[in-house]
Amino acid sequence: MAAKLKKGDKVVVLTGKDKGKTGEISRVMPSDNKAVVDGINIAVRHTKQSQTSQGGRIPQAMPVDLSNLALVDGNGKATRVGFRFDEGKKVRYAKTTGEAI
Repeated sequence: MAAKLKKGDKVVVLTGKDKGKTGEISRVMPSDNKAVVDGINIAVRHTKQSQTSQGGRIPQAMPVDLSNLALVDGNGKATRVGFRFDEGKKVRYAKTTGEAI
């Protein structure tokens, strides 16, 4: 099945502690049904100092379930994603506005 959300998409969080926040997808894990969004679901990781890294408390974005994310359309609102064929190519489109993504 084709991916509805891809790396680089602007998304809004629908539920959870970061509800209403928007960000850009930096990584998608389709096997786990999760995505990492910049600035969303931040956890503090404690890392040990080594010769290459400083160490300390490092904030890191943790994965969010894909069902808790929605694509942001041209109007800045959450929308669902549909698929259609334009000029023989399968394209994603925003269901609220109907425009291709």
